[in-house]
Amino acid sequence: MKNPQLFEGIDVLRNLSVIEFFLFFLYLLLIFVSKRIAQAVLKRIVRHDGYQERVYPILEDILNWVAFYGSIILFLFYFGQEEWLRTPFYETEGVDVSILLIVVAIMIVTFSSRVVKAFNSFVMPYVYGQFDVEMGMSYTINRLIYYAVMFLAIAVSFTLVGLDLRAVGIVFSVLGIGIGFGVRNIAANFVSGIIILFERPMEVGEMVEIDKKIGRITKIKLRSTIVETNKDGTLVVPNQYFIEQIVKNRSGARLFARVVVSVEYGCDTELVSKLLVQAAEHEITKIDGVPDEKPDAQFIDFRNSSMDFQVEARVLNVEMKDRLESRIRHGIAALFVEHGIRLASLPGERTE
Repeated sequence: MKNPQLFEGIDVLRNLSVIEFFLFFLYLLLIFVSKRIAQAVLKRIVRHDGYQERVYPILEDILNWVAFYGSIILFLFYFGQEEWLRTPFYETEGVDVSILLIVVAIMIVTFSSRVVKAFNSFVMPYVYGQFDVEMGMSYTINRLIYYAVMFLAIAVSFTLVGLDLRAVGIVFSVLGIGIGFGVRNIAANFVSGIIILFERPMEVGEMVEIDKKIGRITKIKLRSTIVETNKDGTLVVPNQYFIEQIVKNRSGARLFARVVVSVEYGCDTELVSKLLVQAAEHEITKIDGVPDEKPDAQFIDFRNSSMDFQVEARVLNVEMKDRLESRIRHGIAALFVEHGIRLASLPGERTE
């Protein structure tokens, strides 16, 4: 077998041999292995923190670009003269659509995506620094630039392969009517994402409270917003939630560690308040960085079988808040035992 055929039953691939395909994938493997080796060498050569944070990401992006587009160029170079690559399999409005044309269209979209991401990551930060653009506004501008460029790239790709954009718009309109009820939540989140980007009721980097969980907004997408918390991991919140629900923005607010206790009727209320303040003052001294402000205790509510008290102390961040609340609870428990203050029983709970 001088030239064994790999695809004997497919006309456009009939002239390709096993050896040709083997060599192509071998060269492809060499490209990606070389990229991995280059990345490892770059990490070992320079270990400076500034290099790792600023220079290395740029070089890594360049290596990824070279590997990806090198693979496509290898494909075109290796099979560029093959008839199956250039033979049109579809013709519309005078445009002969071939595999080569589709590959070029895909390259336009992917290249546009990579270029605009690199532009937003490495060029725009310097522009924002020159004009003192705040973080939330810079994020909004970056997203708008990305969506505008990608829309144009996709439109050019559709035109290149002979698709009429007006016809595509009509098709999507019909599909939208047909499946509108099934994806109305997705559409609502999409519109809410656009509203958040433009109105900016909250911005990237701000602290928000969602279902009693406090976290920092790290990314605003068209469909959802990513909130990073300290204890509950990452929250993926639909954008519609921010538009329809009451969300507390904690960024500009003073943050307090709060502990609520319920005691039995008959307890000395003044003593309870005094012990709460005493516990908070004692525990504040055990944590560095807590503002030097006197804690405040309040008698906040009557219940059927209990009296509710609250003590609060000023803190600077969520981590400090969680630590101080835990320490205050330890202090309250010790003082209540020492002074004979009994916590109220829950409804239906048996007491001895």
